[in-house]
Amino acid sequence: MAKVIVGMSGGVDSAVCAYLLKASGYDVIGVTLKTWVAADGKESRCCEIDDARLVADQIGIPYYAVNCISEFQKCVIDPFVQAYIHGLTPNPCIGCNRYIKWDRMLDFAKSMQAEYIATGHYASVVRLENGRYTVQQADHIAKDQTYMLYKLSQEQLAHTLMPLGKLTKEQVRAIAVQAGISVAQKPDSQEICFVPEGNYADYIEENAECDLPPEGNFVDEEGKVLGRHKGIIHYTVGQRKGLGIALGEPAYVKEIRTETNEVVLAPDSSLYSDTVVCGDVNFMSIAPLAVGEKIRCLAKIRYHHTPQSAELEMLAEDTVQIRFDAPVRAVTPGQSAVFYDEDNCVVGGGVIK
Repeated sequence: MAKVIVGMSGGVDSAVCAYLLKASGYDVIGVTLKTWVAADGKESRCCEIDDARLVADQIGIPYYAVNCISEFQKCVIDPFVQAYIHGLTPNPCIGCNRYIKWDRMLDFAKSMQAEYIATGHYASVVRLENGRYTVQQADHIAKDQTYMLYKLSQEQLAHTLMPLGKLTKEQVRAIAVQAGISVAQKPDSQEICFVPEGNYADYIEENAECDLPPEGNFVDEEGKVLGRHKGIIHYTVGQRKGLGIALGEPAYVKEIRTETNEVVLAPDSSLYSDTVVCGDVNFMSIAPLAVGEKIRCLAKIRYHHTPQSAELEMLAEDTVQIRFDAPVRAVTPGQSAVFYDEDNCVVGGGVIK
């Protein structure tokens, strides 16, 4: 069988990915991309090398660690900080997959003369009748990770295996237990890897190498001043908790106006919209649409959003508009919208403007 490089984080999913591929006859090599280390030496949950090395030894495969810290800083952390400074709410895992994990793993695969790379994502790589590659939603929809993968290129997908797409998390853990894998019951990571405490604003304040936006005004939809906010990096569209202002009724962040340093507060009913515009678009299952061309699709505007019926229109090169059949809540600039077809395959996606 072919040689395959398996990305190993030190968690159970990548461990079972490697185990299943070896059991299927592949020549498997494990690799961990070391992307980030805290000031106290703590590793990212995406690159816990000691656990990954132990699992590789248990499975009986060669193992390597590759230093990607400088690339991760440039391609993931710096854009993350700048996005928040400009009033956006980014999803750094999407860029990391495209520009760090896949790029570096494929480079390593070439150096090892391996035909494929593989990951423990809950998704399946499929090749369609039109010859294009895409990712299809996992059977265990609660764990589906296709939203995070929409930026992958056709070349990357052509050399990628994802053996967990048809399994549930419970089945993956059961396989790990049966195989005697030490991380079988290791908890899943729930936060962004380089913000282990989950407080993005604190991380930005501690790590930004430029001046941060100062305090400013909370305003209502008409521009009336309601109070003071502590800096726009502390807020995101749809947020209710932690605003630090009492208005006598529930209020939510509707908009962040960087040009005036204002945070707009509004009732929940004002957070709904049927139109979303996206840039930085990547098409996966189909070739890019022509300007003015429209298709029907299902679209989701955040990771935990259930895809909704919509019409997709190409407005300009690299820019699409999604018009939902029914309004969706809290469209958030900086997040990604991902489009699916009726077979739960990713058509493409883009960054919400």
